[in-house]
Amino acid sequence: MNTPTLWLIRHGETDWTISGQHTGRTDIPLTENGREQARALKSRLADQTFDRVLCSPLQRARETCELAGFGTQAQMEPDLMEWDYGIYEGRTSADILKDEPDWSLWTSDVQNGETAEQVRTRVGRLLDRLLTRQGTIALFAHGHILRSLISMWMSNDVCLGENILLDTASVSVLGFQRNARVLRKLNT
Repeated sequence: MNTPTLWLIRHGETDWTISGQHTGRTDIPLTENGREQARALKSRLADQTFDRVLCSPLQRARETCELAGFGTQAQMEPDLMEWDYGIYEGRTSADILKDEPDWSLWTSDVQNGETAEQVRTRVGRLLDRLLTRQGTIALFAHGHILRSLISMWMSNDVCLGENILLDTASVSVLGFQRNARVLRKLNT
């Protein structure tokens, strides 16, 4: 069975990852520490050859991809953009919960943004395309969209992503074993 292996690489630190603000479509750069994290990915990924490199068009993912040494290979993939947080963009979860005690990105409506169902559709569309490919594919993107991708890979339920943690500049690997989708590495 010729199937892809997907390497999911989260972007480095930004000012908003430090503060805990939801950073969806706001196009902010990496911090200096985030740039160092991205450069460190270069040595971590040095022994890995990618047949294809896809990257979110947002600058924090692009910069991570470039500093990790894969910028010349990268193709921009709009379906790797982070969730559209709508009215929650730039707010912390703690701040949102003061106004809406039962709020969860994974189960609540996101006014002027994307719902979990819309993200499921988007990630499903991306996975359908990736599953037609062979080889090893790197995906440089964002925390919530990569968590969604992992959960769709494992269970076809985007909401499982609520129970997955991905640090900045982390690497996770999805693949197959005996025709079953498996999680090979998580948050390394």
